[in-house]
Amino acid sequence: MLKKIFTVILGGVLLTSCVSSKVHKELEGKYASLKRENRRMQSDLEALQKTNDANALALDQLNDEYEKTRAQRDELQRKYDATLASYNSLKDSYDALEKNSSAAIAANSKKNRELLAQLEQKEQALAQERNRLDQLQRDLQARSKRVDELEGLIAAQDAKMQALKTAISNALRNFEGKGLTVEERNGKVYISMENKLLFDSGSWAVGSQGRQAVKQLGSVLAENPDIAVLIEGHTDNVPYMGNGQLSGNWDLSTKRATAIVNLLLENSQIDPKNLTAAGRGEFSPIASNETTEGKAKNRRIEVILTPKLDEITKLLNDI
Repeated sequence: MLKKIFTVILGGVLLTSCVSSKVHKELEGKYASLKRENRRMQSDLEALQKTNDANALALDQLNDEYEKTRAQRDELQRKYDATLASYNSLKDSYDALEKNSSAAIAANSKKNRELLAQLEQKEQALAQERNRLDQLQRDLQARSKRVDELEGLIAAQDAKMQALKTAISNALRNFEGKGLTVEERNGKVYISMENKLLFDSGSWAVGSQGRQAVKQLGSVLAENPDIAVLIEGHTDNVPYMGNGQLSGNWDLSTKRATAIVNLLLENSQIDPKNLTAAGRGEFSPIASNETTEGKAKNRRIEVILTPKLDEITKLLNDI
């Protein structure tokens, strides 16, 4: 633009051709000044242009920040509205709860007292059950101890009866094979003596050989005063046809058992309280009465030795 102005001025000067050199110089000076001013203004314009570009960029950034900030504000507003709604709802609930709090607290207190009472009852019942179980445990231990004692007594009795059987077998060894047997069954010792060793037919008087066997048996019994002695008389099934002193086989078996008892009592060391006589007649045979051999076996005296079980019975009653 300045160039255009200068050109116009220069043209006017040339046209007039009447301009002095002094004026010419002034014009040249003005031209140079204007040229410098133009450059300065051009530089300022460029600087302004840069500043404007920077400002435009900053404005764009500010617009972005503004949009982000506005979005954040909108989100905060939404959250605030939701929080406010929740607050209002909680406040309404609190107001309702506060309104009914007294009744609710009273109801809860009553329920708690009821629960505490139930808990105390259960604790008492539990304590009673615990005491019962403790007592049961003590009872079981005591019973276990008594059972152990009982087993010990039974074992001792079994050992004693075995020893008694051995002693009797040794004492009556001379009569083996003469109708005499000794055996131990179920904790008892059984001595069976056939009538041929003891009595004549139809008689209850003990013969000499039988007396010797019974006395040897009595010597062993005298050393065992805690043994109960049962003497049983047995016959075969042949009806008794003797004199009128006997009423039959049962009477005969009883008299024979009594005869053995009386013979044992000749030993003063035998306690009569330990002896029992019983007649079984023909009603407890050990063999068939259809043969001569069977009938001979059935005609017998059985001596059954039983340990006195007072201590065992007491323990059994205590269990």
